[in-house]
Amino acid sequence: MENRQNSALLVMEKLKEEYPEARCQLNYNNTFQLLIATILSAQSTDKKVNEVTEELFREYKTPTDFLSLAQTELEEKIRKIGLYRNKAKHILEMCRILLEKYNGEVPNNMDDLISLPGVGRKTANVVLSNGFGIPAIAVDTHVFRVANRIGLADSNNVLETEKQLMDILPKDMWSLSHHLLIWHGRNICEARKPKCEICPITEKCDYFNMKKV
Repeated sequence: MENRQNSALLVMEKLKEEYPEARCQLNYNNTFQLLIATILSAQSTDKKVNEVTEELFREYKTPTDFLSLAQTELEEKIRKIGLYRNKAKHILEMCRILLEKYNGEVPNNMDDLISLPGVGRKTANVVLSNGFGIPAIAVDTHVFRVANRIGLADSNNVLETEKQLMDILPKDMWSLSHHLLIWHGRNICEARKPKCEICPITEKCDYFNMKKV
């Protein structure tokens, strides 16, 4: 286990050198906006979400503001994003619950967050990490693919991948590691054709080393 932990630390150090600017790429001004943006980002790109929220957040800043909209009106405002009907429904239901149970504030713990409509574990971890500064590893498609491909995790299950990453990485590195793995997945370790020829961590990568055999 100790060798795996040391190897994981070396991987993260290499990725920190490669992506010194790694951070959340969703635009937001507070935890409520982050929660909305993260819900919208499911099966969509951060770039597309930012295009939509730039206008949306200019006019609608609080749960009360959003509840002034009918579901069809919100659907129209987020139509460019995938699954926009379900997302509009969940966002409005979520805003009602935030007002009724949490005085309009976003809760800062996993159990309360995942009880909200449209909020799964990945979304909750993004909000905890980026909104509240609580160490967390949100496992999206990039984190799942890269972690299992290079050997930081060994699972076909998202939750188990999260647990394995939490075991192998120091807690104070969880949030940054999440961003580093995402950036690596977007820039080099792509799903269909990873750019192994320019990857800085091939010597620590199970996928690359298996290809050489």
